[in-house]
Amino acid sequence: MDFVPESIIEEMRGSHTLGIFMHVATDPPLHVWFGTEDIPANFDSIDDEGSVYLGGGVLNGLPTLEVLLNGSSDAVDFSLSGIDPETGRAMINSLPPVRGKQVTIGLTTLDDHFQPMSSIIPFWQGTASHTVEESLPVKSAQSPTLTLSLSVMAGSVSRSRPSRSLWSQPHQEALSAPGHPLDKFCNETARLARGVSPPWGLGY
Repeated sequence: MDFVPESIIEEMRGSHTLGIFMHVATDPPLHVWFGTEDIPANFDSIDDEGSVYLGGGVLNGLPTLEVLLNGSSDAVDFSLSGIDPETGRAMINSLPPVRGKQVTIGLTTLDDHFQPMSSIIPFWQGTASHTVEESLPVKSAQSPTLTLSLSVMAGSVSRSRPSRSLWSQPHQEALSAPGHPLDKFCNETARLARGVSPPWGLGY
């Protein structure tokens, strides 16, 4: 079975309307798609029974989505703008806790009636970190609006900063004792961090 149905691939080869969907595994789950109107859809392998995905408005550009690599996880923000402050505050107060919850982004093409032409195809997963609300100053003739964002980390971590790992000799000794008390493999890691290429002889 193809991951992306052939009919969707064929549709994407021409002029098409793309629907981008977000599923946040809170309790209860959050179902949002980046468009207007609420539409029923089902997320392949996530909510096969289907749900109503709330129209969250137009996404302000899809951020670059990267996978967790070498212990480094970058945050991406999914933002919606132009929300009136009262509605925005009500939305924030009604949100269940999101930190540490799995976020899945999926897509499919939409037909002429803006209905999904297949199950939503998952293509990226991350871990929710926190929500952000921002209100910029406006002129007297303008109405204030809110921008709401969900910060999501690539992979399965939930941090506000990239994850970094440093393995040192004390770590190695703690793991290797009592079987290998003379294991000196990590003795030179500090020199490696300074850009030195130390010799690796016997005992390392």
